[in-house]
Amino acid sequence: MLILGIETSCDDTGIAVIKAEGKKPIPAPEQVRCRVNFDILSNVVSSQIKTHAPFGGVVPNLAAREHLKNIEPCLKTALLEAGIKLKDIDLITVTVGPGLIPSLLIGVNFAKALAYRFNKPIIGVNHIEAHIIAAVAATSPKSRIPNPKLFPAVALVVSGGHTQLVLVKKIGDYKIIGETRDDAAGECFDKVAKLLNLGYPGGPIISTKAEEFRIRNQESRIKLPRPMINHKNYDFSFSGLKTAVLYLTRENKEKLNDEKFIQELCRETQQAIIDVLTEKTLKSAKEYKAKTIILAGGVAANKELRNQLELRIKNQESRIKFLVPEMKLCTDNGAMIAMTGYLAVKRDPDFGRGKSWQKIKANSNLRIGQKM
Repeated sequence: MLILGIETSCDDTGIAVIKAEGKKPIPAPEQVRCRVNFDILSNVVSSQIKTHAPFGGVVPNLAAREHLKNIEPCLKTALLEAGIKLKDIDLITVTVGPGLIPSLLIGVNFAKALAYRFNKPIIGVNHIEAHIIAAVAATSPKSRIPNPKLFPAVALVVSGGHTQLVLVKKIGDYKIIGETRDDAAGECFDKVAKLLNLGYPGGPIISTKAEEFRIRNQESRIKLPRPMINHKNYDFSFSGLKTAVLYLTRENKEKLNDEKFIQELCRETQQAIIDVLTEKTLKSAKEYKAKTIILAGGVAANKELRNQLELRIKNQESRIKFLVPEMKLCTDNGAMIAMTGYLAVKRDPDFGRGKSWQKIKANSNLRIGQKM
């Protein structure tokens, strides 16, 4: 089966073609016993970093305009790389939420037009679920949905717009057990980078500066708060951390041109975020008796977060497995949308197959586990 994946939830235009090989769709819950191979034939992503960099963050209407300009060229490139034509596609999948509504509408309407024009079945996909599936299923270049021994799992989904802990009872069965009350982790990285005049996006820049400080093998003298790290719930808050950095920069204006000070501050900011994320994740995994911890989303590309979370899991001498997508599948992409859409159809053959394109709607506030 050939699946087209379309992703436009924020500022990356993603179009992918994947090939799924497995048994014919059978009703839940038996579906978890059947493994599926995914072969990513193409995965084209058009970034808008240069467009939004002058503003230090994503401007929704500008993002939508760029999606409108990029989406057709991305489709043509994806089909060319996959060596197929649109008529060969068996299923169209598209992100319907959550995300920026101007961006979502471009992808949703484009997908609906394709479904109408070529008379193809279409299915809407939850963006957060797709990030989780990218970690569970994606091992380049071929991916396989693993057996149910991985579940229940706890998924930490971290990006510029989202920071959530999700209990994954099985593929398709999710419950949010914690989320940010204000800024997402990726958003905190961006805002701190803006305070330090480091550019956009902030995550990779801060990570690089932090690594430069680590290489010098010095202990950080700067101490920043770890918001809500000792709270009994699994919610997050990063606005206080951002404010602490703001006050620190105001008190040390003379040091803002000191590269060593900037590196040290980046190191402490990154470590504060990592400490909170790892502590909450490990506590929730213990409470819910998770067999697997999943790290997903754009911030999952942060090497220090990946390494430290994996090390903490190993140091607990537990049998908990650790899953994280390869780097190119951490950020928004069409392949994760295509895989997730196919699995939704596989869980329920009537869901998506023959579903009218007229019923597909964008929902910027869509929650994982919520019916679409």
